[in-house]
Amino acid sequence: MIKNYITKAVLFVVFSFLCFFLHNFLLEYYQIVLPFSLEKVYFFHVGFSMLIYVNFLLFLTVDKISEQLGFIYLGAIFLKLTLFSVVFNKSIFSEENLIFSTKISLLIPTVIFLLTEAICVIKILNRK
Repeated sequence: MIKNYITKAVLFVVFSFLCFFLHNFLLEYYQIVLPFSLEKVYFFHVGFSMLIYVNFLLFLTVDKISEQLGFIYLGAIFLKLTLFSVVFNKSIFSEENLIFSTKISLLIPTVIFLLTEAICVIKILNRK
């Protein structure tokens, strides 16, 4: 069972790196320079998503908490977006008008990781 969870975590990290390299390749191909580090954005999302995944596996073993995992996930999403705004405050809010490619480059990793987190959490909740 632990082997299954570790395999999913490794696949998640590999998928994250593939998305990062594809995103970075497209930015270099179109010669788009971002005012922030794309590596840091992806690293933040990978780290926080893995933290959510591991915590949900641990919370699943506690009977009192396992019934509230859906609400805990909603709180985790809010916390993730809040921390992302705080960590990347200077990059996001320092410029008055971000160009479209910059906005999309911030949105793409967020959507990718929210979807993969949701899929992982749904699979965890369905096992219960």
